[in-house]
Amino acid sequence: MSEPKELLAEPLELRCGAILPNRLAKAALSEQLGDRRNRPTAELAELYRTWSRGGAGTLITGNVMVDPTALGEPRNVAVPQEPDATGFKPWARSSDGTETRLWVQLNHPGRQSPRFLTRQPVAPSAVPFGDRGIRSVFATPRALTGDEIEAIIDRFGVAARTVVDAGFAGVQIHGAHGYLVSQFLSPLTNQRTDGWGGDALRRRRFLLEVVARVRAEVGDAVPIAVKLNSADFQRGGFSEEESLEVVRELGEAGIDLLEVSGGTYEKAAMMGPAKSSTASREAYFLDYAAKARQITDVALMVTGGFTSPAGMADALRSGSLDVIGLGRPLIVDPALPGRLLGGEDVRAQRTAPKTGIRLADSLLEIQWHTQQMHRVAAGKPVDRRLGAVRTLVRAGVADPLNAFRRVRG
Repeated sequence: MSEPKELLAEPLELRCGAILPNRLAKAALSEQLGDRRNRPTAELAELYRTWSRGGAGTLITGNVMVDPTALGEPRNVAVPQEPDATGFKPWARSSDGTETRLWVQLNHPGRQSPRFLTRQPVAPSAVPFGDRGIRSVFATPRALTGDEIEAIIDRFGVAARTVVDAGFAGVQIHGAHGYLVSQFLSPLTNQRTDGWGGDALRRRRFLLEVVARVRAEVGDAVPIAVKLNSADFQRGGFSEEESLEVVRELGEAGIDLLEVSGGTYEKAAMMGPAKSSTASREAYFLDYAAKARQITDVALMVTGGFTSPAGMADALRSGSLDVIGLGRPLIVDPALPGRLLGGEDVRAQRTAPKTGIRLADSLLEIQWHTQQMHRVAAGKPVDRRLGAVRTLVRAGVADPLNAFRRVRG
């Protein structure tokens, strides 16, 4: 039986012919390191230079917004209205001198743009969040017109071409976690009755047209990935059965890698396992990946819950997936992939401090890891002190909007 390090070090050829140097990938994390005009910064390039030296075969950036007027967070990087690859080139070159492939995740927040950034966000339908606390942060969206939908599809294509021209090796379309693509897929947030909604086939049209437009812009040799919810875990929402149908069609549409995730802001399954049996197997979405494997030959990446080399190796041996996604553990230990590839029996760590208050802990998880990314970007070590807890206490965890502003701004 192959050792874990041998399995993790094995290269992977994607459908388009691109080769990933090994089976470890950094999943997208929200860096919040754009400047005041939402352009990439030197700190962002330094962060990815550090991760590139860490040994992961693939690094997927945090969500780069395709529309600078639609942001999920105040310091998101966004492709400007008049695209220019020049500003993205230093970031793209941050992996120079390594074998690491650097991909950009492209996203549009839809209704998940907070009130202090967008007074009137857009979405497939004018459906507000059901949770009162979340609704205090995000305004009820306005339904997109048909022309606006076509314009956003164009923006995905333009954004993809811009980052590839800058030197990035691939792109990922964010179709999970309740952002715009995910909103189109879910019957809870897509209540349209035109050509963009009304049944499962029309709800997935937006995603498939985004994929087609991106492919037309970047060509056949550039890998295209999609991050997709296995389900959104809400009654009447995007189901596992419907998700698997989307997987089948994405394979037919010619994508190269599918990353499996799950949940939304209201049901954040991506933040932790839904079942204790899932937690004991480490990865959160392995059962779904095994089902997806039966209907597609697209390379599969699973992110969330991996902690040990043995667990990662077992998942690869099962044939259910091809790439191990690691997110927050690489903030705590940027050199973790190299240590795993070197055969160290090291466990991935991602634990942030806890207050015991559900809302506070959710915000704290985000805040603490964001703080640590900023420290790494500045060349500083991870700091485990509880400054983030004090920030939340000062913000007042009973006031979600104020807390969100303080933590995310």
